[in-house]
Amino acid sequence: MAAVLFDFSGTLFRIESTESWLRAALDEAGIALAEAELTRAALELERVGALPGGVAPRAPIPDAVAAVWGVRDESAELHRAAYTGLSRLVPLPDPALHDALYDRHMSPAAWQPYPDAGEVLRGLRERGIGVGVVSNIGWDLRPVFRAHGLDPYVDAYVLSYEHGIQKPDPRLFRTACTALGVEPRDVLMVGDDRRADGGAAALGCGVHFVDHLPAAQRPDGLRPVLGLVG
Repeated sequence: MAAVLFDFSGTLFRIESTESWLRAALDEAGIALAEAELTRAALELERVGALPGGVAPRAPIPDAVAAVWGVRDESAELHRAAYTGLSRLVPLPDPALHDALYDRHMSPAAWQPYPDAGEVLRGLRERGIGVGVVSNIGWDLRPVFRAHGLDPYVDAYVLSYEHGIQKPDPRLFRTACTALGVEPRDVLMVGDDRRADGGAAALGCGVHFVDHLPAAQRPDGLRPVLGLVG
């Protein structure tokens, strides 16, 4: 393999818990909630799927949000509209908290790299293998990589909202291969979503899947990648 493409959320990084997310936004706003109320609100936010990178919605998506849900990663505006639309299904003590929650999820502090992410990215760099990040996302994740010290190991970022194309569209993977100067047949795509990340196979890329688990529950899920690239 000449290069490896990685998904972001659920592959290299994991978002904080819904409760941690809500607690951070409340603290930033200077709003205090009783623990029972905070727990209830966090559970409701999780049920509706309001945390980007968190669990998928388990409640029906309202028509107004459903209209943009399928294309939410094609622009920053659609991404914000989709997730704040879900958040607003849950009453919070201040309506401004819905945008504050969205802003919080874009901060480096909201993300934790999987324990073996640095080791694997360094190992690829040492072998001279190119690394790209291909993500369905509505905001610039580069600051997250910089804050956690992983940016030096990434050669190219291909983000859906910057191209108006979402995985599994093969064009997004083609863009990444072109940015790295490699042919798809010499590329391995690593991700947690069999539909979205599996789209790379249409170009002839190899595909390897990891489990989207909390970071503490997946300490070495990325290490097999080093064995796959030879």
